Amino acid sequence: MPDQITLTALKDLPLVGDGDDLCDLIAQGLARDDLPLQDGDILVVAQKIISKAEGRTVDLASVSPGAEAKKLAEAVHKDPRIVELILSESKSIIRQKTGILIVEHKRGWIMANAGIDASNVGSAGGQENVLLLPIDPDKSAAALRDSLMKRFGCDVAVVISDSFGRPWRLGTTGVAIGAAGLPSLWDRRGETDLFGRELLVTQQAVGDEVATAASLLQGQTSEGKPVVLVRGFDFAAYPSATARPAADLIRDISEDMFR
Repeated sequence: MPDQITLTALKDLPLVGDGDDLCDLIAQGLARDDLPLQDGDILVVAQKIISKAEGRTVDLASVSPGAEAKKLAEAVHKDPRIVELILSESKSIIRQKTGILIVEHKRGWIMANAGIDASNVGSAGGQENVLLLPIDPDKSAAALRDSLMKRFGCDVAVVISDSFGRPWRLGTTGVAIGAAGLPSLWDRRGETDLFGRELLVTQQAVGDEVATAASLLQGQTSEGKPVVLVRGFDFAAYPSATARPAADLIRDISEDMFR
């Protein structure tokens, strides 16, 4: 593993809107900061600007809650329009409590409120906008990676990050919900430790580790730094570190000991 990894948040990126070219905005940010991309670089991109560019903003005024959403909203004291959106984005409800719904998202993540959020989402003219997660974050990451590689002529990786809470621990942390070009899950079983013992269960959540590191710069409130350049993690030097999407990080329900 490397002895040093550097992380640099791109400064002064503009607010992103529906249809914006994220490759172009990132390229402009890299140029302003004099940071041309290199082989092996990883760009960690906050989910919100992906969702905004992909038109995943919903005005609550356009949402008509059904009977199930109204009943559940009354039980947990939430806006029934938001509950309707949560249900539409989820496979099932895992837990419910006043003010919160823990659900299994359609993409397989176990998360609060299906990731639907109003923070840092602009509203104007009486709108009540909230933001949904990207439809397919791995696909979004792959498309952005392709655009960046064509533009810069080098082999890079892209991670789409979001902030998740965790059972049994307070606070949120960055996780990878989309990725392309890096081993989101690095299976190290069969390798040996310092004493020659064979590793039997070790799988490294590289995607989440990179996302968490970047979240220290991206922040959780008004920092306005949605893109972080990670440089120095040379996973290409390890034959077992094959590229895998972020979807591979999701534990299959057959291995879930807590539901």
